[in-house]
Amino acid sequence: MTDPKPLKSVILCADDFAAHEAASAGIAQLAALGRLSATSVMVLSPRWSQDVARLKDLRGRLDVGLHLDWTSEFALAQGHGLSLGAAMRKSLLGGFEPIAARTVIERQLDAFEAQWQAPPDYVDGHQHVQQFAGIRQALVQALVSRYGANVVKPYVRLSRPPVASADFKSRIIAGMGASALESIAASAHLACARALLGIYDFSGSPARYAQLMAAWLRAAPHNSIIMCHPALSAVSGDAIGVARAQEFAYLNSAAFPEALAQAGVQLVRGGEGRLAR
Repeated sequence: MTDPKPLKSVILCADDFAAHEAASAGIAQLAALGRLSATSVMVLSPRWSQDVARLKDLRGRLDVGLHLDWTSEFALAQGHGLSLGAAMRKSLLGGFEPIAARTVIERQLDAFEAQWQAPPDYVDGHQHVQQFAGIRQALVQALVSRYGANVVKPYVRLSRPPVASADFKSRIIAGMGASALESIAASAHLACARALLGIYDFSGSPARYAQLMAAWLRAAPHNSIIMCHPALSAVSGDAIGVARAQEFAYLNSAAFPEALAQAGVQLVRGGEGRLAR
């Protein structure tokens, strides 16, 4: 009798915790069921200080990270925000000013720690801004300076797909600085989750999302991240509200654990040094 094939470890990360109540509630519900292994927090949202309570009982069972933000309505309200197009142009045409970027990053880390009472397990970025020129350098400097004495520092998401899964949108995202961030992080001895899946156009039916997730699970390398954006229900004014509700419905269904089993995947955390093992 042959030994069973070992399971592949994958981090399933729900982005945009605290974007609104439906997102926070849906993410917390899925995490409590073991359907997620990480969530990224929008600390500039006024909801963060109250919605953090939904995560307290999940401490140690879920990676909780900072969703670094330059492009949301919350960032615009804080005064440093830009539209995604403007932020991309700035990155490509000389980059963000690193000292100013460092100030914004430190402020968001402060806001995270004030409520979570601990460093983030990792840092990624809303619309992948953690990779943008000027921001990526400031981010690595901030993490090393702030957590340099820690045995385990936060890991960093690289928004770069596996080669076989790269489409036009994911190549554009990776081209905004994934390799540059990886190089800077490696020089600073910061761990990186080197592949990201879950990128799509937020359109289509529930059946399409189920098909996409099955493909991502099959293609995901060991210790890579699949991102998702679930919410308990669609919220008026949320451009991807319908997709969020469809994602929640699928991840909350019996079909999702079946897909995990068929792909030979176990959901794991990446924090506490697991990515370095």
